[in-house]
Amino acid sequence: MWRDLAPVGREKTTNGYRRYAWTEADADCRTWFKEQAQNRGLTYEVDRNGNQWAWLGDPTAQGAVVTGSHLDSVPDGGAFDGPLGVVSSFAALDELRARGAHPTKPLAIVNFGDEEGARFGLACVGSRLTAGQLTTDQAHLLRDADGLSLPQAMERAGYDPDAIGPDPERLARIGAFVELHIEQGRALADTDDAVGVASAIWPHGRWRFDFHGEANHAGTTRIEDRRDPMLTYANTVLAARKKARIAGALATFGKVSVEPNGVNAIASLVRGWLDSRAADEETLAAVVGEIERAALERGERDGVDVRVTRESFTPVVEFAHDLRDRLSGLLGGVPVLPTGAGHDAGILSASVPTAMLFVRNPTGVSHSPAETAGEDDCLAGVAALAEVLEGLACH
Repeated sequence: MWRDLAPVGREKTTNGYRRYAWTEADADCRTWFKEQAQNRGLTYEVDRNGNQWAWLGDPTAQGAVVTGSHLDSVPDGGAFDGPLGVVSSFAALDELRARGAHPTKPLAIVNFGDEEGARFGLACVGSRLTAGQLTTDQAHLLRDADGLSLPQAMERAGYDPDAIGPDPERLARIGAFVELHIEQGRALADTDDAVGVASAIWPHGRWRFDFHGEANHAGTTRIEDRRDPMLTYANTVLAARKKARIAGALATFGKVSVEPNGVNAIASLVRGWLDSRAADEETLAAVVGEIERAALERGERDGVDVRVTRESFTPVVEFAHDLRDRLSGLLGGVPVLPTGAGHDAGILSASVPTAMLFVRNPTGVSHSPAETAGEDDCLAGVAALAEVLEGLACH
């Protein structure tokens, strides 16, 4: 399975992946998922939001145990973030069958669409729509860098954008959702444990900073006459690092656009996107507030107008303690770890009992072609997931 999926969406120049929602690479990933389901005799379906499901048992019955993750990527992302969870889910099902286990509850594998938000700027679109955390009207306003709307992209890919929306009936049939994921950090790297259980997801969000200045000639405009938004942006990037470090939080400007984007022109507009995360919501709000104040103060000095828009926010997620503790017990008391990364499991946690398994990442690198996990650790993850699914679905 891993060999078949590995070439899909890989960019030869970077060796990273560009599996963006509703593109050709995404379609190839979806075809792979459908084939894996059909090869195992599973009932295959696509829900109203474009998420793919593979069912062992009755899809309409109550108390289903669901596992899976996503197959899309960030720009030039690694091979493991998302796909490891989906591949491991099919492998864990194979392991259950090899053991002769007989589920007494429906068992499903899911591929949630557009988890990374690389194309339309909002993470976890498929699961947010399903859980009602993203309205149909809000989804229809999403646009990619070329101005193409989400409905247009879905329609071009052969899906019905008019069908998207909350799916409470589906969620009500799910008794537990368990997502396996590569660890995005090094908590397990220096331990003897290949697998851990998630305790919580830090609150996190995305903010757009618009720095409006004045376009002018780079060779003729005196320094004292400039209203250069690039200076304000640069100072804000440095302020974000400082404020986050002091508070023990995280703040990253990882995306930027510039107008008119000419080498010999002073910019008229710099637009930067801030990703910030912290252990609690109060700290996060304080850090983002400090960054915004730093931007406004520097903007006043530079003659630059600064506008800040919150584009998304996910509150702290405490995974269901009883399910978390049950997983840890089934696996012999493996480590329980918090994470700063968002996941579909975090979105669903408000509607469904959810839990996560982490597979050891020796370098801690993620969202990069350098992301990796050892084969033995991946197999240990499959074995752990099979153990969990047997405990939840077969007894």
